[in-house]
Amino acid sequence: MKVPFLELKPAYDELRADVDAAYRRVMDSGWYIFGQEIEAFETEYAASVGVPHAIAVANGLEALQLVLMAARIGPGDEVIVPSHTYIATWLAVTHVGATIVPCEPDERTWNIDPARVAALITPRTRCILAVHLYGQPADVAALRALADPRGILVLEDAAQSHGATARGIASGALGHAAGVSFYPSKNLGAFGDAGAVTTADPALADKVRTLRNYGSRQRYHHETPGLNSRLSELQCAFLRAKLPHLAAWNERRRRLAAIYRKRLTGLDGLTLPHVPAWADPVWHLFVVRIPRRDELAAHLARGGIASQIHYPIPPHRSGAYAPLGWEQGSFPLAERLAAEVLSLPIGPHHRDEHVHAVCDAVRAFLGA
Repeated sequence: MKVPFLELKPAYDELRADVDAAYRRVMDSGWYIFGQEIEAFETEYAASVGVPHAIAVANGLEALQLVLMAARIGPGDEVIVPSHTYIATWLAVTHVGATIVPCEPDERTWNIDPARVAALITPRTRCILAVHLYGQPADVAALRALADPRGILVLEDAAQSHGATARGIASGALGHAAGVSFYPSKNLGAFGDAGAVTTADPALADKVRTLRNYGSRQRYHHETPGLNSRLSELQCAFLRAKLPHLAAWNERRRRLAAIYRKRLTGLDGLTLPHVPAWADPVWHLFVVRIPRRDELAAHLARGGIASQIHYPIPPHRSGAYAPLGWEQGSFPLAERLAAEVLSLPIGPHHRDEHVHAVCDAVRAFLGA
């Protein structure tokens, strides 16, 4: 059986009438930037997260950057970030001129480790940037216990966790603010780049709204050097068409993850993601860890099963951060994960038999 890693067109096929209607609504309006669609989407998305403010922006990277800018975090300030994450998390810090302080992950969840964070806090720490990696919430409550008494901002990178909850609170409402990506492959994906900031802080929300529009509240009056990070009416309309289906799509992912967890648990040499009792992930990715990662990926490919690596190069080993001088071994756990993690196919339009075929292939590889 051929098993794709992820297909995006089936989502359009499922919602074709709604998506086409959204397109026609915008095109017939003749209004393509800062119109009724962005206002409606911001209201609807904020309600889905459980916060009073959502600010739609151009992409997830700029969502994080705009929060840091709004908080006046910059040169001389330190931001603690996961050592194991997509590079966009780090780039947001770099773009505001702050100092990156990498923190190794929890060995079981692969999310940022609050115990290690505690050891990295200094008088210059202004922000802890927690990533809900692969769709599983980081322990933001533990991070806030460290941060709140010190006046440190806790910013969520919620790019992979639309609909996830921790202790009953939604991703995007756990920290002081969150940056969200709606890249097409996300659990809630646009038809192009898109992002948002969510927060319960009205002052922070107001600053982000100003900064996303050239630092302007009123045309030709610019209060501060801002960005052009405006999300188009079309993308907002498309996201509005998809948002009502997010919960059902996440449930499909949970069902498939349950099959993986049932059939792959206890196999020698294979480590599955650990889910804390307080976390309800949405399985943006189903990632396993195996020392023979490349051999397993090749074995799956020969059987027509696609897999991917998230992420093969830790940010500290990328060319972008070579000038900072981190060498091989600087963050050994991130480096081991980069060498051993493999993402197996999972998505709302995969069928149970797809996942069973993957499990059969993995078990055959391991001789189980």
